[in-house]
Amino acid sequence: MTKHVLMVGAGLSGAVIGRMLAEAGHRVTVRDARGHIAGNCHTERDAGSDVMVHVYGPHIFHTDDAEVWDYVNRFETFQPYKNRVKTTSQGAVYSLPVNLHTINQFFGQTLRPDEARAFLESKADTSITDPQTFEDQALRFVGPQLYEAFFKGYTIKQWGCSPRDLPASILKRLPVRFNYDDNYFFHKFQGMPENGYTAMVDRILDHANITVELNRPVTRDEAAGFDHVFYAGPIDGWFDYRLGRLGYRTLDFERFEHQGDWQGCAVMNYGDVEVPYTRITEHKHFAPWESHEGSVLYREFSRACGPDDIPYYPIRQVAEKTLLAEYVDLARAEANVTFVGRLGTYRYLDMDVTIREALDCGRAFLAAQESGGAMPAFTVNPL
Repeated sequence: MTKHVLMVGAGLSGAVIGRMLAEAGHRVTVRDARGHIAGNCHTERDAGSDVMVHVYGPHIFHTDDAEVWDYVNRFETFQPYKNRVKTTSQGAVYSLPVNLHTINQFFGQTLRPDEARAFLESKADTSITDPQTFEDQALRFVGPQLYEAFFKGYTIKQWGCSPRDLPASILKRLPVRFNYDDNYFFHKFQGMPENGYTAMVDRILDHANITVELNRPVTRDEAAGFDHVFYAGPIDGWFDYRLGRLGYRTLDFERFEHQGDWQGCAVMNYGDVEVPYTRITEHKHFAPWESHEGSVLYREFSRACGPDDIPYYPIRQVAEKTLLAEYVDLARAEANVTFVGRLGTYRYLDMDVTIREALDCGRAFLAAQESGGAMPAFTVNPL
């Protein structure tokens, strides 16, 4: 039986689920409170320089999931792109993630890989056997000097708290390499959409059974008129924040322009806590197959997210997880609503994981329709 389904949010989750359901014959309405599609990965051409700008900060596609890679390439040509991040510390520029060149440069050494492993181990605090905090993790595996130079100040600025108050799991995502590989990601498939993410999402949404409505916030009461709702907005927002607001970090961008090449790379981190911004991004370097004289850059500042700000990074510390559990209980009591994506499940998600979960969620809905079963509030446990 054909259903009329509402997607709240025109980002990756809403677009991918919506496309799958539309191709299966269902009617899909996609609504977004903002005036554009593609959510926080929205891209647009700068009128003056013609540079493709990542409006809400850079998004670099990387995955080991072959199906997801094939999916995005179905709707947009992805050009090869390797993320090579640089960082400044005390007036010098280094390569991230920490690799053999970083170690040799920082300590004035010419160590081979096995020598560098032993050298870093000699710097590490081996008394820490079970790292619980971000700081413990750093001190145990890279030692105090590299921690102070590359991780401590950046982390304080990014999260607005001491690294002693953050879980070790955050740092476990950051590799240390004992070779000269400066590719930030390990993944098999890495690239950038030739015409930007918004063009890709536009093609995903381009189906006769999909209607897109922008500048169109959705209330819980309005959603009741649909057979099913996929909600990619903030889970606490669905319930009008009745139990309180979940904590996020947000970003402010200070845009500036330059004629020529301003910093010679796409991303330059600033590890010193005295520098108020976390990094500068130069957007033309995210499309190295293009050539532009002009340049568009963002200084990026992180701060606590207020009620009128765009939520970026879920904090997910003890208090937030406790509140999230209460909202999850409310969500599971809802009928015909499934919470999806970064905001709907209050989890930090890379783009490939978002798409993978959306594909799985769409298939779960179609399977439930075929079997006559009920669609759950979550297809991935947010806790």
